[in-house]
Amino acid sequence: MAETNNIKKPIKKIFTGVVVSDKMTKTIVVRVDSMRPHFKYPKLISRSNKFKVHDEKNSAKIGDKVKIIETRPLSKEKRWRLLEILGKGSVEQPGAKND
Repeated sequence: MAETNNIKKPIKKIFTGVVVSDKMTKTIVVRVDSMRPHFKYPKLISRSNKFKVHDEKNSAKIGDKVKIIETRPLSKEKRWRLLEILGKGSVEQPGAKND
């Protein structure tokens, strides 16, 4: 007469984006780009959202392509966690001259 718990776990969203800021401690800002059709005209419109993401090891740098996953609220604006770094990005330093 054992009862089984048929509780479904919520499906967590997973996005891929580019790191645009790593100035905060254990936090990065990731820009996620998407293309959506216009509601009236047959044209694609590009949209982008910025998410504050928890990066425990401070391993992601500006320009890196990362995968993020939805998680419980960690602070006022952080609801995402770094899942993995897909590729290292190349960002030019301001003031550097290319000869």
